[in-house]
Amino acid sequence: MAITAAMVKELRESTGAGMMECKKALTETNGDMDAAVEYLRKNGIMKAEKKASRIAAEGLTRIAVKDDTTAAVVEVNSETDFVAQNDKFQAFVEAVAQQAVNSDSKDMDAFMAEKWNQDTTKTVNDALVEITAVISEKLSIRRFEKVVASNGIVVPYVHGNGRISVIVEAETDVVNDDIKEAVKNVAMQVAALNPKYVASEDVSEEYRNHEKEILLAQAMKENEELPEGKRKPQEIIEKMLIGRLNKELKEICLNEQVYVRAEDGKQTVGQYIAQVAKNNNAKLSIKRFVRFETGEGIEKKNENFAEEVAKQAAGLN
Repeated sequence: MAITAAMVKELRESTGAGMMECKKALTETNGDMDAAVEYLRKNGIMKAEKKASRIAAEGLTRIAVKDDTTAAVVEVNSETDFVAQNDKFQAFVEAVAQQAVNSDSKDMDAFMAEKWNQDTTKTVNDALVEITAVISEKLSIRRFEKVVASNGIVVPYVHGNGRISVIVEAETDVVNDDIKEAVKNVAMQVAALNPKYVASEDVSEEYRNHEKEILLAQAMKENEELPEGKRKPQEIIEKMLIGRLNKELKEICLNEQVYVRAEDGKQTVGQYIAQVAKNNNAKLSIKRFVRFETGEGIEKKNENFAEEVAKQAAGLN
């Protein structure tokens, strides 16, 4: 399969690897993008899977809260950032969030077919078509998620005027300002560090095995590059994997992450929550979180890769 400049560019953007490494990876994997990412990781060129940062779509996320136990987050996309700052667009996104927090729909098709709360003679889709005509730019309601706490509270946090929105659900037998503030601090942590799981026990065996395979390939390659007399035996390498995997889990599991506002720089989120619970004589734990970031996973518009390289080359002269 012919490896194009556009393919190399896409892999570079998603992995941060160099141009030649990306071209080689694509050549070795016959142009398979996912396999090329795996190739880069196994060869130590890409240390972690960070391919989801290609954020190009504009728009907003918003959260609507019905009470301390019910909240919903939505993402509505626009073509340009200019439209995302439009008052009419922002009001529409707020209305979509209110629709979601009162909705019982389980998927987007059902949600779009609902009667529009602001005018029940229309559907949500009708309302979208109307605002699209007013804005004169393609708009889309991309997703929504509703969170209902059965034994505690939900706390929202919106960052960057709607670039990122987070809902955290906490189980607690005490609800006061200290508890709410603590859960909001955790929501800010989720916005900043983007964990994948609440705790390490939530990590699937499939994910663990996949990461072990990647880490083993990295370790074997590093070992082969050592002088023959300094190479480690297989059993030592496999023991090293445990430490590397545990380190990775601390980065992707909320409770194991270092709390960003920790005074000692060591306290984990789990330890912070335990301290707050103790101070308030409460049983408090983080049950789940939902994090929406505008445009995450949506491809950027195609750009002229040759022009990009030319500009970089000119800057080096």
